[in-house]
This record gives sequence, C-alpha cells and structure tokens, in this order.
Amino acid sequence: MNLAELERIARSLVAPGKGILAADESSGTIKRRFDGIGVASSEQTRRDYRELLLAAPGAETHISGVILFDETLRQSASDGRPFVDVLAAAGVVPGIKVDKGAKPLPFAPEETITEGLDDLRERCAEYRSIGARFTKWRAVIKIGDGLPTTDCIHTNAHALARYAAIAQEQGLVPIVEPEVLMDGAHDIERCRIVTEAVLVRVFYELHRQRVAPEGMLLKPNMVIDGTECLRKSSADEIATATVQTLRRCVPSAVPGIVFLSGGQSEEEATANLAAMAALGPHPWQLSFSYGRALQQSALGAWAGRKENVATARRAYLHRARMNGLARDGRWSPQAEKEDVA
Repeated sequence: MNLAELERIARSLVAPGKGILAADESSGTIKRRFDGIGVASSEQTRRDYRELLLAAPGAETHISGVILFDETLRQSASDGRPFVDVLAAAGVVPGIKVDKGAKPLPFAPEETITEGLDDLRERCAEYRSIGARFTKWRAVIKIGDGLPTTDCIHTNAHALARYAAIAQEQGLVPIVEPEVLMDGAHDIERCRIVTEAVLVRVFYELHRQRVAPEGMLLKPNMVIDGTECLRKSSADEIATATVQTLRRCVPSAVPGIVFLSGGQSEEEATANLAAMAALGPHPWQLSFSYGRALQQSALGAWAGRKENVATARRAYLHRARMNGLARDGRWSPQAEKEDVA
C-alpha cells in the first residue's frame, strides 16, 4: 500500500469546490429510473445516458470523481474512447462500486447485510488495472421498531472495514458508506442517536482492520427526520445535528466526508450541505457524493432522446455548480435561478 498516493487521491476527490457524482446505479435501479421516464433499459440506452453525464464539457469544474457501475467501467463513449479515459482526460478520477448489494441478514428479515467480500481482492486488482482509483461499498441501516439491532450495526461495520482494508491493500481509496435510511417516521433526534452508534462502531472496526484514515473517505447520511415524520427540521437544524455527530465520531485524519443525498430533493441536499459549510471550519473537507440529487433534473430533461442531450447536460452542470458552491459556503437560493451557459 502506498499511503501517500492514497491520501493524494482522497484529497483530490474533496478538493475545494468539487464533489463526486454517484453514477453507480445497478441494472435494476437504473431500470426503475428509466421506467419513470418511459425509456427501455438496454446496454445502449444505459451507455447513452452515462455518456451524457461523463462527457459533459465543463463538469470537471465541480466534479472531482465519478463512481461507476461494473458495466459502465468497461464501456466506451460514442467516439470509441473508454469512459475511464474520457474522465481521466478531463482530470476526473474514475471510481467503482464494489459491493454486491444488501441481502437479508440471517434471522433478521427486516435488516440487511451487504455482500461481496469473497472475491473482492481479485476484483479490486482488476478494476485498478482498468483505470479505477477509488471504490465504494454501501451498508444499509434501517430505523424502526426495535431497529437497528446491535447485530446489524456490528456485522455491517465489520464488512465495511474488511472491504476498506482490501481496497487500500490493492491501491484503491475506499469510500465507506454506512447509510442510515431516511425511510420511516423517526425524528431527527432518533436519527442522530442511530447515526452516532453506527459511526462509532464503523471507526472501531476500521481501526481493528488497520485501515489508514488518511487514505479513505466517509460517505454518511445527513442527520435528518424520517420521510414520514410529521415535523421537518430546518437546514440549520440538520446541519447542526449532523456536524455535531461527525465531530464526535470521525477522526480528523480522514481527509473528507462526502454526503449521500438519500431521499432528499435536489435543492434540499444542496441547502443542507451549504448550511453545514457555514458552521466551519471543520477538521475534514465536507463535500458531496450525490446520485439522484445531481441527476434527477437531467434524467427528466433527457427522456431518452438524442436531441435533448444539450438541455439535460445544462441541468446536470447546474446542479454540479450549485453543490460546488454549497460545499464552499457560497450557495444561496438566488443562485438556483442562474442557468449554465
């Protein structure tokens, strides 16, 4: 493991004004997204949509890296260049999702464990040879009646740490993603308690597995009310609870924290990130690793039509710029009205 190189890559991913595009939707997930806009999911339509995003001119101004799905990592743009080369030429770091999805946790049917460790070392070596320089693994934690259980938290934290250790061993920066889901009627305080318990255990397991914090990134949920909670906290309340939780749990040696957007709208995810930036300075860079919160408007504008690519790219670049401003504390609702030329 070359820790200096891992740290250099990790810091480049959270460079000022920049964040990560999560374009790692599985075939099943992207089919559901395409169903919503009336587009058939095929290898060709998936490639066309990914090219819309990955080859968007100027995206590198606010996008430092892209998390890809296995299929996309192996695909090429319409001009024949592999997508990894398209990204690298723009100074954007290619990454890869390496987990194999959340499956039912034995004897706990309402909870899950993320699988994919068995052949991870070999897959990481192959992905690095193709051009990937960082990885992502997502664990899913559900809040509910009696949930999460200690077993669920500990089992997923251990798997995250084993993944991160293998990724670093193979020369890849691991993004560690323990997602406490927004689904449910819980309030922000319940989310804070669960998120803190999860992060404490995750960093305990990372330490046990000898994962170097300087060569990794954390991708957590924001501390936020559940989608069915009657009370909706303000951006300032979400920012305060989230930053407090992170300060209690995340070592300052970690270069950056890149938030997932979960079930938030595009503007909510941006506004909450901006509110956290306003509470700085922080021990680590606070940035974004958004999927839907960067893509939703672009996907709708595209609608599977070649003639809509330019319009869809403007929507994508606008969201990238808004989040780039937000993570540096320069976003405002007024900025949302500014179009990308």
